[in-house]
Formats: sequence, structure tokens, C-alpha cells
Amino acid sequence: MSVEAECIFCKIVEGVVPADIVFDGGDTLFFKDIHPKAPVHIIGIPKKHLTSLDAMIGDDHLTIGKLMHDATHVARDAGIFEAGYRVVTNIGAHAGQEVSHLHFHIVGGEPLGPIC
Repeated sequence: MSVEAECIFCKIVEGVVPADIVFDGGDTLFFKDIHPKAPVHIIGIPKKHLTSLDAMIGDDHLTIGKLMHDATHVARDAGIFEAGYRVVTNIGAHAGQEVSHLHFHIVGGEPLGPIC
């Protein structure tokens, strides 16, 4: 079975697995994290399966740019734009990447503290 067929985020894109979708950007999708780490915790993904930023090829950088652009729209709609928010991606096991599909965490709604 292909990686995409087993990928939970690909299944959300296909509509096979339900998600609380907050924004569909055409080639991007944003939905609420099922295990939020802050009052607002939204996952943003490219609809195309990419395992991480390291997997980008060809014109994938255009999709990633769109994903970042859409993240600001989602943050505004979520009401966290003015106070501030964080956009984070994890690459690989040592960074804590749990789903092998490129995704950004958009978190806010409270003071987050330093990352490092």
C-alpha cells in the first residue's frame, strides 16, 4: 500500500477521515488539531502529499509559499493575528514529526513562551 493511502492527512483531504476544517485554500487545507496544545491550534497542510520540507521538488515551493500565506488568513479568522501566534513545522523524528505529511501548526490564543 502506498504512503499516501496510509497517510491520515491524505485521508482527511480525500474526505475519508473527518476533520473540523476551518479553511480550504484549493491546494491547501486547514483544520483544528485533535490534541490542541493551545486555545487555538490549527494544522495546515498542502493537499499534495509531501513528507516534509525536505521532500520539496520542482514547483512545490509555490505550494509551500501559498500554505504560509494562507496561514496568515487562518490566524486572522481565528482571532489570534493581533496578539501574536506561532507557525511551526517539525522535520523528522528528532524534531517530533508524528505524521509523515508536511504540516504547519498554527498556535496561539495565549502567551506561548519561548521555544528554545
